[in-house]
Amino acid sequence: MTLRAFLGASALGLIAASAAQADPITVTDIAGREITLEAPVERVILGEGRQVFFTSVLDGDDPFGRVVGWRDDLEQAAPESYAAYREKFPELAEIPTFGGFKDGTFDIEQAVSLEPDVMIMNLEAKQATDEAGYEDKLAKVGIPIVYVDFREKPFEHTPKSMDIIGQLFGKEDRAAEFNAFYTDQIARVTDVIAAQSDLKRPLTFVERAAGYSEDCCMSFGDANFGRFVELAGGENMASPFIAGTFGTVNAEQIIASNPDQIVATGGNWDAYVPGGNWVGVGPGSDQAEARRKLAALMERPAFTGVAAVENGQVHAIWHQFYNTPYSFVAVQQLAKWLHPELFADLDPEATLRELHTRFLPVEYRPGYWVTLAAPHEN
Repeated sequence: MTLRAFLGASALGLIAASAAQADPITVTDIAGREITLEAPVERVILGEGRQVFFTSVLDGDDPFGRVVGWRDDLEQAAPESYAAYREKFPELAEIPTFGGFKDGTFDIEQAVSLEPDVMIMNLEAKQATDEAGYEDKLAKVGIPIVYVDFREKPFEHTPKSMDIIGQLFGKEDRAAEFNAFYTDQIARVTDVIAAQSDLKRPLTFVERAAGYSEDCCMSFGDANFGRFVELAGGENMASPFIAGTFGTVNAEQIIASNPDQIVATGGNWDAYVPGGNWVGVGPGSDQAEARRKLAALMERPAFTGVAAVENGQVHAIWHQFYNTPYSFVAVQQLAKWLHPELFADLDPEATLRELHTRFLPVEYRPGYWVTLAAPHEN
């Protein structure tokens, strides 16, 4: 066979293989909608930049290979993660960005020009999507929306969401491998908690994005980090006062409740609140500076004389655990703080390292949480 004939046969083989691989599938997304489309998809719009936290699991060493457009939030909301990915994948800086559905800055004409096979949206954007009629408008131009969820009901929806995206990407085996890891790591906490017949649950207040604004204090109801606390063997202080996922608890209520543990979620939000009081935990963070800022936040009136502050049971943890497939790491760290005697052998940092080694294309960098020392240890 001549070289030309061989190359021609190879090309025909690739075309045939590609055609065989691209078949119609029907998925049921987290919103309960059935969507039929050709898969594996090759061109994807991410409704949020932080969705790279799942593309990096499924597409390994090429997490941006399918991404033809994404929302412009990753660099602002998680700049250390953005920098780590840009360092290894500089092409991400060339991906077209767009605004969000919630703030009305999404551009349908731009989306059409990118010729996507699918647009993946977070479930919390559905109300805004419905109100603006985006689903129908995009459907008319052949762009289906698929909803996933890692934020509203992370422990119910994360494995399902990874299954859905695995189907879209043709990476079902990879999704199943991650979900097995996810389930095993959660069980390392929940199995221990379930085995306790007389568990004392520390009253725990989680301050959402502590220091982001001057107001006090944003927190979580029974979902998201509130659910994290319950799984980790704590009692979420804000549950009786917040009906939904997110809400506010006033300073007087915190003092009256007198929580045993305080956990602040934090990140580097200089893009949103330059020089703000937020606690900049995250990959590669300055731990000493994070502790300094966390200590300063505990000087606010809401925390005066509170048991957690007096006993040094004050912590900060990476805010982005609240909206990624990596929420199990936060549950492990919370369990370690709330029940150190039960989880003496649990090493959440080792879990996070294993997550990076097995599933993520960027190197692990410590700095995702800090704890204040008890006053007598200062």
